[in-house]
Amino acid sequence: MNAKHEELNVDALASTHEVFNQAPPLENYDAFTGDTALREAVVREGGDWGLDDLSRYGRETTRPEVIEWGYQANASKPEFEPHDRYGHRVDRVNYHPAYHHLMNMALREGLHSSPWTDPGAGAHVVRAAKYYMHAQVEGGHGCPITMTFAAVPSLALTPSIAERWLPKVTARDYDPRNVSHNDKQALTIGMGMTEKQGGSDVRANTTHARPLGAEGPGQLYELVGHKWFMSAPMCDAFLMLAQAPGGLSCFLVPRWREDGGKNPLQVQRLKNKVGNVSNASSEVELRGAHGWMVGEEGRGVPAIIEMVAMTRFDCMIGSSSSQRQVMAQAVHHVAHRAAFGETLLDQPLMRNVIADLQLEVEGSVAMTWRMARALDNQDDEHEKLFARLGAAVGKYWICKRTPHHAYESMECLGGNGVTENFILARLYRDAPINAIWEGSGNVQALDLLRAMGKSPKVLDAWFAELAGAQGRNAVLDAAINDLRKALGDSDALAYRARDLVDRMALTMQAAQLVKAGNEAVSDAFITARLDSGHTRNYGSLPRGLDVDTLVRRANPLET
Repeated sequence: MNAKHEELNVDALASTHEVFNQAPPLENYDAFTGDTALREAVVREGGDWGLDDLSRYGRETTRPEVIEWGYQANASKPEFEPHDRYGHRVDRVNYHPAYHHLMNMALREGLHSSPWTDPGAGAHVVRAAKYYMHAQVEGGHGCPITMTFAAVPSLALTPSIAERWLPKVTARDYDPRNVSHNDKQALTIGMGMTEKQGGSDVRANTTHARPLGAEGPGQLYELVGHKWFMSAPMCDAFLMLAQAPGGLSCFLVPRWREDGGKNPLQVQRLKNKVGNVSNASSEVELRGAHGWMVGEEGRGVPAIIEMVAMTRFDCMIGSSSSQRQVMAQAVHHVAHRAAFGETLLDQPLMRNVIADLQLEVEGSVAMTWRMARALDNQDDEHEKLFARLGAAVGKYWICKRTPHHAYESMECLGGNGVTENFILARLYRDAPINAIWEGSGNVQALDLLRAMGKSPKVLDAWFAELAGAQGRNAVLDAAINDLRKALGDSDALAYRARDLVDRMALTMQAAQLVKAGNEAVSDAFITARLDSGHTRNYGSLPRGLDVDTLVRRANPLET
């Protein structure tokens, strides 16, 4: 052997570098106690009785095993199996086991049912907080959780259906088997509204339903037609709209018929989506599928609107949750990453970015949990009217702000932010979903105009809510006055609808933050969003704001 080769240290050559200056995994922390904005909102809106339980669940959702389930559920897309090995039609969607673990975790926690089975002060507030933390693990499987939760008010419209279905729909259990609803003790509910030709214009639906005997609520009909976008096709039944003899009506369509045979609700294919990939979304055809009428004949839209209102609220929770998760990941990274001689978080421009991103979370959380309190108090006329506009405004604004918020947070991580084994890449792909589902931006804005045109009282309630914050900040007072003038101008309302909703959202978020009492947060929000102009990129906060307070509130490891 050559003497020079004998002198080589092979071990030293094999070890190319030591890994350092990388953030440790963000895990095994309390996602509730470490989220100051959430914790304060829960107490403020009436959920203080649930603090200990929320802290418990905050630790549960950050266990490494649970976080890994989120990655696994997205790495393995659902696969459609139309027939079994013998050729029988089964319409089965197969998921990675991690998806079922997350579903089981959510249903056993009551994320689909707790305000219905245990109503009372703060019930929606606490449930929303649990859902918010749970969704930070993985958002796709939340679709059937939300639809099951939101279906309860619609199912309750028809006593014969409610008596039979609600005990199983609200049960804290999970049964993913592809068997009849009669053979299960726990059921999930989906929704099928849109068709190829109509989209959000459900009155253009062509699916028709004919009675198989007696007509009217609770009676059995046969449906023929299609649905262009039906998510979570392994749910046990679906609320659907179809044209009955008396007009567009709502039906509960199960996956299995009463005689134990397969209901001909046939999946044609799964959608290949940019995000939300753990959740199967399908195109289906109804070839004489059986379904029971829910609500009154010809009143299908009002019947299913009971469900849509709640799904829109969950979109607010889900997008707020996404904002919190990307914020937590960003601030955790920059707190551990050094560049140019100091940690990124100690550098003034990065602190500006983090503080601005946190302001978005503050506004989203304040508005979402104010909505939760309104849902807990629907016997109060003001709360009911406030919730009518709040669902549309909050869903529009919070969900629309989330994609750019996710992108800016990704940039804080540099190259790590765009790689699929970091969570931000997934959250960025998922971010547009809530803005599009359950009514896109234009649908929400126009729905708001319809609500105001139908009942001026909803606008009175909105301004009454804003009035509670007036007199404390001159910029906010001016913005509220400008909003009142803009809404009082009846010219080209439809053309200006988005601008009006923008103003309504920002002034309401600011008002809720003012009433929350933390001047450092509310002053910064008003200065950045109402005075300086919210169209600027994140990280453009003016001088003189209490950035340190915002950065501390962003950090999940600082309480």
